[in-house]
Amino acid sequence: MSGQSETEASPSAFRLNQRILSVVVFNFASYLTIGLPLAVLPGYVHDVMGYNAFWAGLVISLQYLSTLLSRPHAGRYADLWGPKKVVIFGLFGCLLSGICYALAALSADWPLISLTLLCIGRLALGIGQSFAGTGSTLWGVGVVGSLHIGRVISWNGICTYGAMALGAPLGALIYHLGGILLLAVVIMLIVIIAILLALPRPSVKGSKGKPLPFRAVLGKIWPFGLLLAMASAGFGVIATFITLFYQAKGWPGAAFSLTLFSLAFVGTRLLFPNSINRYGGLRVAIVCFGVEALGLFIVWLSFSPWLANLGALLTGAGFSLVFPALGVAAVKAVPQQNQGSALATFTAFMDLSLGITGPVAGFIMSYAGIPVIYLLSALLVCLALLLTWRMRNRTAETT
Repeated sequence: MSGQSETEASPSAFRLNQRILSVVVFNFASYLTIGLPLAVLPGYVHDVMGYNAFWAGLVISLQYLSTLLSRPHAGRYADLWGPKKVVIFGLFGCLLSGICYALAALSADWPLISLTLLCIGRLALGIGQSFAGTGSTLWGVGVVGSLHIGRVISWNGICTYGAMALGAPLGALIYHLGGILLLAVVIMLIVIIAILLALPRPSVKGSKGKPLPFRAVLGKIWPFGLLLAMASAGFGVIATFITLFYQAKGWPGAAFSLTLFSLAFVGTRLLFPNSINRYGGLRVAIVCFGVEALGLFIVWLSFSPWLANLGALLTGAGFSLVFPALGVAAVKAVPQQNQGSALATFTAFMDLSLGITGPVAGFIMSYAGIPVIYLLSALLVCLALLLTWRMRNRTAETT
C-alpha cells in the first residue's frame, strides 16, 4: 500500500501543488486584505485622524484578538458545514472590513464614528481571516487527501507570508495614490473576485462521525500547541524587535535581516515539501528546533551585522517547518471529524504566543537589555526540542 502511494505521489507532485494552490489561493486573498492596510492604518489613525499611539495600536491589535478568539469556532464550523462554506463565510468577513474602511473614509469629518467603523472593520477582518485560513487548509486536505496534509499546510503558510510581504508595500502605494477610500475599494474588489472564484469550485465531503467536544480536542492537541508556542516566541522576537536590536548596536540593515528571515522561511518550505511525509512530523520538528535555536544564539552573540543576518536566516529556516510538522501530528491525534477543530485550536497557540511575546519581551528588555531576549527565546526553543525528543521516544516505545 505504501509503495503504491509513493508511486502515485512522485510523478504527480506538480499536479498536487496545482490542486492545493487552487484552494489555498483563497487564504492568499484573505491575507492580502490584512497586508494592504497594515503599514497604512497606524499612521492614518495617528497623523490624519489625530488620535494618539494607543488608539493607533489598538486598531491594529483588534484584528489579532478577533482572530485568536474566533479560531476555535472556525474549526468547529469547518467540521460541521464543510470547508468551502467556511472559506466563503470568512471572505465575506474580509469584504465587510473593506466596506467599514470605505465608510470610515467617507465619515472622516466625524472622527469618533470613523474610528468606530475602523474598529468594527478590524474585528470583522480577524473573524474573516480565521475562517478563511482554517477552511482553506481543510479544503486543500479534502482535495488531495490527508496523506499530503503537511504539503497543504506548507503551501498555506507560503500564501500567508507571500500575501503579507506583497500587501504592505502595495497598500502604501495605493494609499499614496488615493487614500483610505481607494485602499478600501481595492480590498473589496480582491475579496469579491475571490468569492466569485470560490463559489463554483466543488466542495469536499466532511466526515459523518460524531465530533468530540472542544475540551476533548484540546486535551489531545495541547502538547503540540505548547511546542508551537515555544517556537513562535523565537519568530516573535525576530519579527518584532530585530529593528530595535540593530538600532541599539548602531548597525544599518535591519530591513535586510527581516527579508533574509522571510526568504529562508519561504525557501525552506519550497525546498523540502515532502520531508514531513518522508521522515515524520516529530523528527522534522526536532531538526527545525535545533536550527532555530542555533539562529537565535547567533543573533544573541553577534558582534557584526552579517552575523546577525546569518542568525535571522537560520531562525527563519528553522521556524519554517515547525508549524506543518507539529500540525500534522496534532491533526492525526484526533478523529477525522475533528480535524478542523484540531487545526484551529493548534493555530490559536501560535496566535496566543505572538500576543504574549511582545509585551513580555518588551518588559525584559527594559531591565536586561535587548540581546538577552534572543538568549531566552533560544533556551525556550531548546526546551521545545527536548520535549519533542521525549515525545517521539515515547511514541516509538508504544508502537
